[in-house]
Amino acid sequence: MDRRNLLSIGQFSQASGLSVTALRHYDASGVLLPAFVDPVSGYRYFRRDQVRTAQSIRALRQLDIPVEEVGRLLGGGEAELAAALRARLLAAERRLQVQRSVVHGLLDRLTEGAGMTHRVTVRQGAAERILVRGATVDNSGLDAFLRAAYQEMYQAAGRGPLTFAGPAFVRFHGVCDDENATLVEACLPFRPDGAQPADLPEGMTVRDLPANTLACLEVEGEAAAFPRILGGYDAVADWITGHGFAFAGPVRLVHRRWTGTPDHPDNRLEIAWPFDEPADGPADESADGSADGSR
Repeated sequence: MDRRNLLSIGQFSQASGLSVTALRHYDASGVLLPAFVDPVSGYRYFRRDQVRTAQSIRALRQLDIPVEEVGRLLGGGEAELAAALRARLLAAERRLQVQRSVVHGLLDRLTEGAGMTHRVTVRQGAAERILVRGATVDNSGLDAFLRAAYQEMYQAAGRGPLTFAGPAFVRFHGVCDDENATLVEACLPFRPDGAQPADLPEGMTVRDLPANTLACLEVEGEAAAFPRILGGYDAVADWITGHGFAFAGPVRLVHRRWTGTPDHPDNRLEIAWPFDEPADGPADESADGSADGSR
């Protein structure tokens, strides 16, 4: 083979910015194969036009993309690679947004201290009859689920026609964030003494909720958007535990004013957490978190 247009592994390492050890690893994993391997010495040689591929591999690995994924992306064409990079950029920006919110939340707790509990109020929640549509989702799928669920529920209510008895709300049976999925229920309260729904679509049910006592906190605008709203849940949880009460069911997110856009400045939501006097003994854990009130 004519080696004049080939680079030795050492020269290729300098041109690509990949170490000799890394090049051997990528050869063994099938991500970047040398153009020629000397059968006697075992020395590896690369074509000059492989330098740009090697530089792309180096950049992708700097993004913490696994070696196997790097090989698949490079073999899928430029369009697939560009789409994957844009998706990764959005995910990185999302993580940064969450981290900023967490840091600001912690700083707020340090500066406000016990004053955070002053925003929590108590109200008595009446017994309610509700339309319910549930699904197990994480935060990335939450908005799409709620939009579809409420659209279907309002259509079912209109066929009744049902008389609404209050604002729509969501019940979280566990932690719902970017790393955890949980059962989420879209709820639409209606009057039990009027028309009742019939022929509900599969997955939609009617449920009666008992009267309860709720620890409540209203959040507006940016404070009502994820992830900043997590600080509101923490404030209500701190209030309940700090006053010696027990969680009595899944936390609710009540849509007092909702524009349809999660981060709209005119949004006004209410975090409402049922609580009760603590039982004599420790509460049993439930599969959906309703005993400990986890969100």
